Amino acid sequence: MVRSARKQKAGSRFARSLGALAALALLLVGGVATASPASASGLTRITGFGSNPGSLNMYSYVPDNLPPSAPLVVALHGCTQSASDYYSNSGWPKYADMYKFALVFPEQPSYTNPIVNCFDWGTPSNDSRGRGEALSIYNMIQYAETSYHLDPHRIYVTGLSAGGGMTADMLAAYPDVFAAGSIDSGPAAQCSTTGIFSINCTSGTTSHTPQQWGDLIRGAHPGYAGRYPRVAVWQGGADSKVNPAELTYSRDGWTNVWGISQTPSSTRSRPGGTTENLYNDTHGEPAVVTFMVSGMRHGLAVNPGSGAEQCGATGTYYLNYICSSYYTAKFFGLDQTGPAVPTGLTVTGTTDSSAR
Repeated sequence: MVRSARKQKAGSRFARSLGALAALALLLVGGVATASPASASGLTRITGFGSNPGSLNMYSYVPDNLPPSAPLVVALHGCTQSASDYYSNSGWPKYADMYKFALVFPEQPSYTNPIVNCFDWGTPSNDSRGRGEALSIYNMIQYAETSYHLDPHRIYVTGLSAGGGMTADMLAAYPDVFAAGSIDSGPAAQCSTTGIFSINCTSGTTSHTPQQWGDLIRGAHPGYAGRYPRVAVWQGGADSKVNPAELTYSRDGWTNVWGISQTPSSTRSRPGGTTENLYNDTHGEPAVVTFMVSGMRHGLAVNPGSGAEQCGATGTYYLNYICSSYYTAKFFGLDQTGPAVPTGLTVTGTTDSSAR
């Protein structure tokens, strides 16, 4: 869709006054230029889901005949996108219908961030536990758990670009809530404390040791002694907006908090020139997995078609290589062939008062 004249004028004013930052914002664009409210068939706007300090919108998709104690996937759009856009292009509704789980699509609305509609993954007042946008998303989860009678042990989060950055921060800040998550073409967890325009967190120049990346994750919820979520990381090998080094940084941090090696336990070739590396825990189950898509630029990997392993629609920043949502759903265990919850994980998301 074409941006309205109002948004074009707003973008021009922003470019004139903050030229360097505007250029930097484009590094975090994760989809087509649209900020319209969600209106796709089946997507429902939810209001009154609890405190909303991040001023986000909540949309949900609940398949017909959803059984009790079904899983939940929270899907976070990229900059310039909307909940409707991500619903229509990412492929997630197909697998919600197929595997019977609920979907929540948080939305960063235009009136909150009129330039690029980015989730704020780089400011502590928005991406920290119990604060701002992170708390708004947490409260959406609590609402969905209660309203749709979901399983609190099977809560998952995924996101693209800036949504991927917020996914990484949510996994770090709420490790007791999520069983697993997937970071798609996004920066490493807790990379920035100075806002989303920190170019060092998208250019791959913030280089830390695995211990340092792990410490950033642990510092998001000090004192947490439970098992961390399982994490998938997707990245295009030709991404010029979020440097492919960010995959390495995310891998280093999450393997470190799991206490496992940064050397893959095994490697698989997947469609679309994709290399999957698995990093297993002490039980031999994949705790961290990375997917590097050779030649792919910045965006979400999709593969339109009717096959079980195909999904999504191509477009700007929706790139035809492989259906990342299918392989992410498999990694989450939503097809009921894999572990739904890491061995030994205790989830306290519905009773942890510190989350608020």
